[in-house]
Amino acid sequence: MKGTKSMKFNFDNERPIYIQLVEQLRISILTSTFGIGEKIPSVRDLAMLAKVNPNTMQKALAELEEERLIYTERTNGKFVTKDVKLIKKVRDNLAKDKANEFFSSMKKIGMDETETIDYLRQLINK
Repeated sequence: MKGTKSMKFNFDNERPIYIQLVEQLRISILTSTFGIGEKIPSVRDLAMLAKVNPNTMQKALAELEEERLIYTERTNGKFVTKDVKLIKKVRDNLAKDKANEFFSSMKKIGMDETETIDYLRQLINK
């Protein structure tokens, strides 16, 4: 599987592991580490790679399945959705959340949106 070679899981102690797994696997789908329609490794293989309990990995995959980013074919395993519009929508929503977090952080240090955008432009032009 092409995605597993470049996958590295990193966890912090601040939040539940399965939530971090969901986030990291979601990013792997959004960045095409796991390509559209690609079969993903088994729960057991992913759990070994992430060094987590298979039940924890199963819980994370169940959440991604609920989001429709992956689906199960009874005898063939789990696959990344082929719904390109859904992947784009999830990516756009994630980008929006990250941008809102960033602007909120900048506001906390005294920069309004205009100042923040000007500052970003200066950084880009350096």
